Amino acid sequence: MAGQGGPVGESPEIYEQGQDFSSGKTAVRIASVAALGGLLFGYDSAVINGAVSSIEKTFEIGNAELGFAVASALLGAALGAMTAGRIADRIGRIAVMKIAAVLFLISAIGTGFAHEVWTVVLFRIVGGIGVGVASVIAPAYIAETSPPGIRGRLGSLQQLAIVSGIFASFAVNWVLQNLAADNDPMNDLWLGIEAWRWMFLAMALPAILYGALAFTIPESPRYLVASHQIPEARRVLTKLLGQKNLEITINRIRETLEREDKPSWKDMRKPTGGIYGIVWVGLGLSIFQQFVGINVIFYYSNVLWQAVGFSADDSAKYTLITSVINVLTTLIAIALIDKIGRKPLLLIGSSGMAVTLITMAVIFANATVNPDGSPSLPGASGVIALIAANLFVVAFGMSWGPVVWVLLGEMFPNRIRAAALGLAAAGQWAANWLITVTFPGLRENLGLAYGFYGLCAVLSGLFVWKWVMETKGVSLEDMHGEILRENKASAN
Repeated sequence: MAGQGGPVGESPEIYEQGQDFSSGKTAVRIASVAALGGLLFGYDSAVINGAVSSIEKTFEIGNAELGFAVASALLGAALGAMTAGRIADRIGRIAVMKIAAVLFLISAIGTGFAHEVWTVVLFRIVGGIGVGVASVIAPAYIAETSPPGIRGRLGSLQQLAIVSGIFASFAVNWVLQNLAADNDPMNDLWLGIEAWRWMFLAMALPAILYGALAFTIPESPRYLVASHQIPEARRVLTKLLGQKNLEITINRIRETLEREDKPSWKDMRKPTGGIYGIVWVGLGLSIFQQFVGINVIFYYSNVLWQAVGFSADDSAKYTLITSVINVLTTLIAIALIDKIGRKPLLLIGSSGMAVTLITMAVIFANATVNPDGSPSLPGASGVIALIAANLFVVAFGMSWGPVVWVLLGEMFPNRIRAAALGLAAAGQWAANWLITVTFPGLRENLGLAYGFYGLCAVLSGLFVWKWVMETKGVSLEDMHGEILRENKASAN
């Protein structure tokens, strides 16, 4: 299993190529195209927030049906994440991106024109599968096509795209609602279609763009080598890294893929039995990323703002501001990740999240309760809670938000990358679902809720300190050494 120490053996020849190439634009361009999947990921995940009330009224459904309609995308996301890696190993990374684009397009149109709630559920699941696929394929592809010297920055584009997509969905929802008569998304906007339906239909444009641009970027050289398409892999690597030490690079990739057959799920098992420790580390990172409660801040932030005394309309505006903070702090991670490394950023983030979440837990545990059961935070306590909530977003946005996706894309050896990343992403969506569905029952005891998230933040720091290895500047082929060491330890 991954230890406490620094980087596993660096690959000087490939690292040097990465440094020489870091000033080029090709790697940035193809990583940006791949990250568009993250933009759709964020938009599709958050767009439902602006349409919840309209769906409830349009289809005259109760809380149970509404809750299932909202959470259905998470079920699809888990399914998409579990299957994306395996499919990508069979038909390639680019083909899977195109499939994700089609799924987003179908979801946008199907949900926008749905005429019964179960149709909404069906197409939300389709969109969720697209989200799950995008959550796996983008970090894997970016890691496999990026020079080590700038891989962290390029990998962070995935998280930047996700939070930008969340912001875009909030902004589009707000604009469409304000364009509708009486600011009511239930009213018709254009072509006799209600404003809330346009919120979903708007996703069709970036979905088409994502699919079209996927035709303009090269296939992953690691996949090409695994598929025995060596001449094509040589052409792509030349475009990415230049001619220097090209054959050495190809030979090292071939060595880490070892067998003649294609990668599969069974590769995650050690010869002596059991799952490789590095796979468990990836799953742990995914679960902790969700168990610190970041999605509670976004999904239920209105509760916090209204507890301080803001109106529902003002609360929505401040939620939008919080999403902007999340975007800006992701830029901090992009600037620092290849300079100070992945592990220090995670440790800093865990510390900041623990302090802010525990502060919120103490404040809400001592809050007065209104007759309707909602908390009240008058005076200084409310101001401190709001500051703590936004500082929590800063701590998460500069660390666990982007860094986990970077690590999941690069920490696994070539042969198990897609499958292990799929398993980790599926675990992340399952954890997201668990935190999301349990929070409403804790709204009357927010001190307990934030206390649990704070405890998870503390444990996340201990987990990183003990088990996560630093991957800054390490070639993907050197990750293979982790499995060789584990096999040797198991054999002894």
